[in-house]
Amino acid sequence: MTAGFAAISAYFRRRRMRRFARTFRIAPETRVLDVGGTLDYWGLLPDPPRVTLLNTPMARETLRTAPAWVAGDGRSLPFRDGAFDVVFSNSVIEHVGGGESQARFAREAMRVGRRFWVQTPNRWFPVEQHLFMPLVHWLPRRWQRVLAPRLQLAHIVLGLSPERRQFYLRHYLEDIRLLDADGLRALFPGARLVRERFCGWTKSLIVYGGEM
Repeated sequence: MTAGFAAISAYFRRRRMRRFARTFRIAPETRVLDVGGTLDYWGLLPDPPRVTLLNTPMARETLRTAPAWVAGDGRSLPFRDGAFDVVFSNSVIEHVGGGESQARFAREAMRVGRRFWVQTPNRWFPVEQHLFMPLVHWLPRRWQRVLAPRLQLAHIVLGLSPERRQFYLRHYLEDIRLLDADGLRALFPGARLVRERFCGWTKSLIVYGGEM
């Protein structure tokens, strides 16, 4: 199962990065801030841009080989207005908490980047993409707290240790707030919306905009 998930994930990542590079005509001199990212994504492009990674201090060991990275919070970026050609974020905005936190994240992405590209899993995809639970994420939160420990499959799909399994579960229940197309559009007024589909369902959503 782990190998199958890795293959599907790699397919979507490659396709997403090709679309990103084509949309913004990404070149080696393009200045990109990747909020919450790692180096892995940028190896998918034959001519990657000048990337600055922003992540939490916990990611220090993972990012120690990155040419440029900054410890920070996507809701309060330590950069001036328009400091980057593009602010890029992949599967991060759903991790920052509730509505006001997500709105701050969106405002910062639009402030710091002349253009922006933000992706997030779709709330209405039938499998929750962090814990790999079918349908449970559509239920009220109090029901999720009862069912998620019993039905989540992340430990099988991702090969998690018991400690990491508990961390994923706690983080999902306390912090993750999934978005649908309307919610994402509201955070980025006037942005263009892309739907990534899998087996006919919209798996992920992307909004992009700015100086085109």
